[in-house]
Amino acid sequence: MTERDMLLKKIGTCKFAIVDIDLFLDTHPGDTEMLKKRREYTEQLMPLIKQFEEKYGPLTKDENAANKWSWVKDPWPWDMEE
Repeated sequence: MTERDMLLKKIGTCKFAIVDIDLFLDTHPGDTEMLKKRREYTEQLMPLIKQFEEKYGPLTKDENAANKWSWVKDPWPWDMEE
């Protein structure tokens, strides 16, 4: 697994945890432990996204306000050699 793939996996894991916690908080809004956990995952996620974007470019097309089309220059998943 490449470093890029590992970063994407970590980002995906944090995002999944945040969404899962959000769903839990919909039914348990007063759970302070889960609110704390959500904050922790968000704090973990931000540096991972920053690291990924510094090395590989924008993670999504919305992340690059200066040049909205630069993301299409990256290799597509099916262009990657295994």
